[in-house]
Amino acid sequence: MMRTPEPMVEIHRGPFVESQHMGHAVICDGSGGVVEAWGDPDAVVLPRSSAKMIQALPLVMSGAAEAFGIGPARLALACASHQGAPMHVRAVNAWLDELGLGDDDLICGTEASRDKDLRFQMIRDGDSPCRVHNNCSGKHSGFLILTKHLGASSDYVDPAHPVQKSVRDAFEEVTGATSPGFGIDGCSAPNFATSMLGMARAMAFFASAGQRSDTMSEAAQQLVGGMIAYPELVAGDTRACTHLMRAAKEPLALKTGAEGYFVAILPHRGWGISLKIVDGATRASNSAIAALLVRIGVLDAENPEVIRFLNPPVKNWDGLVTGEIRPVAGLTGV
Repeated sequence: MMRTPEPMVEIHRGPFVESQHMGHAVICDGSGGVVEAWGDPDAVVLPRSSAKMIQALPLVMSGAAEAFGIGPARLALACASHQGAPMHVRAVNAWLDELGLGDDDLICGTEASRDKDLRFQMIRDGDSPCRVHNNCSGKHSGFLILTKHLGASSDYVDPAHPVQKSVRDAFEEVTGATSPGFGIDGCSAPNFATSMLGMARAMAFFASAGQRSDTMSEAAQQLVGGMIAYPELVAGDTRACTHLMRAAKEPLALKTGAEGYFVAILPHRGWGISLKIVDGATRASNSAIAALLVRIGVLDAENPEVIRFLNPPVKNWDGLVTGEIRPVAGLTGV
């Protein structure tokens, strides 16, 4: 029976609950069993950029990563929704240079840098955004390497392209179900659909990869290791992924996605988490994922780096605190 989304995050103004965000969430263990769930585990979703680790699996499984000498930092970048800060732009440009490729070879579209200082400096200098500034340019660099390794054509985002066929195969393997279809993501690549439970099982697969020795598990372990080692490449300054990974009391890989999606990988437990805020609000998905990680003891609710996403203040134009964003009562487990 279909279950409805549950209240997960509230916006308080003075003594009133002004707004409420509903959502679904699933925590799975390494066997694929449900540890805890909210809302509808069978809800079909597009995980958006939360699926980037899955999209990077063929890069490693194919032998392309080894053949092109891709280490943990670039594996983290292949999984990233980065800020387009100077460090990210330099890293992607260096990667492309080594491949003998350039900005025009990326098919992710141009995007203004999400790094405020760089964006304003580019405006002052009269510079136009490039494709390397796109938050998905690391993922697309990985796609380009796999394309070269396979000797395939340059239209690597085509759903019928060998790169995307290999992504779909990996996606269906780790989610444990045939995908019902796909939507085209903001970066033009197919984004395959699955259930909330399927995505949680996929993240638990990544979390428990160190317990197995098959090719896909070894690839998953390398990608998770890269993300944990380089949280600043996965997102960047001001972003929840980076700050919450740094604040964690045990190894943690986090990945946000557009429209209120979030996933977590907990290697010490072999657990995976999938989260969807149904109205797509990032402020709510940030708060809810932090709450779930506090609930299971991975984050400390009193850590300032956690508070900034778990329970941030709402301020007016004069800087006066007028309210706060907070998880619904009981979601943090206290």
